[in-house]
Amino acid sequence: MKLQNTPRSAAIRAAVNNYRVPGRLRTIVRNLAHCVMPAVIIVFLLCCGVPAARADYAVLRSGQRLHITGWQQLGDIVRLNLDGGSITLPAAELVSVEPEEIFPASPPQAPAPALQVPYGEQIRAAASQNGVDPMLVASIISVESNFNSRAVSPKSAFGLMQLRPKTAANFAVSNIFDPQQNIAAGTRYLKELLDRYAQNLPLALAAYNAGPARVAQYRGIPPFAETHDYIRRVNAKLQTQTIATQTIATQTSATQTMGGSDAKPLWPLWPAH
Repeated sequence: MKLQNTPRSAAIRAAVNNYRVPGRLRTIVRNLAHCVMPAVIIVFLLCCGVPAARADYAVLRSGQRLHITGWQQLGDIVRLNLDGGSITLPAAELVSVEPEEIFPASPPQAPAPALQVPYGEQIRAAASQNGVDPMLVASIISVESNFNSRAVSPKSAFGLMQLRPKTAANFAVSNIFDPQQNIAAGTRYLKELLDRYAQNLPLALAAYNAGPARVAQYRGIPPFAETHDYIRRVNAKLQTQTIATQTIATQTSATQTMGGSDAKPLWPLWPAH
């Protein structure tokens, strides 16, 4: 049944165009148009759960694309509804109406697992600020001071990350025993070393332990037993931290692969030549 070109039929077309009406329901709406008011049609559409049409694009013969919220064809004239108003133009000027692409929202990301170590919040904050793995920072603290914020080494290194006074001064540390300041400065220093050695973790750890001058002198990891042992211990702690912070539901297979005495290190112990 074809709607006559009357004010009522124009209103019905507007209702159909502005709502996503399936084909069968569209026929019912057109049949109702002869006996009910347009407002009743809109209420009927809402009760049927027909969602309001999303914004689309009207493609004109000139090549212009208009962002529209609805449209109506009234004989040889087309009315395009825009945000804040409408325009009319000859129907021949409208090439097509293209739906706007709408992508589903990304599922919410699960929060990062909390570090199961002392000073976990300070470690995560410093690591996030410097783009460093927080588990790496925690592993270094574990090896350096065993999480003792008052630790002092025979070589005059202090606090959680065993900072030398010169290193602490370079990063404006006012209290070398303050956990937050010590972790923040130590993590920044670690970040600088990782950047210096192109993210080569063994070289960065060697420099953290023996100093960048020694790494430059030997053009690689210095031949010191203490430094070699330090790299192995941090690497082992890092694996332990990685496994400890993984959830059982998502990391069972990874834990089985990495666990045990035959676990492979996350990084090679020696730099590539």
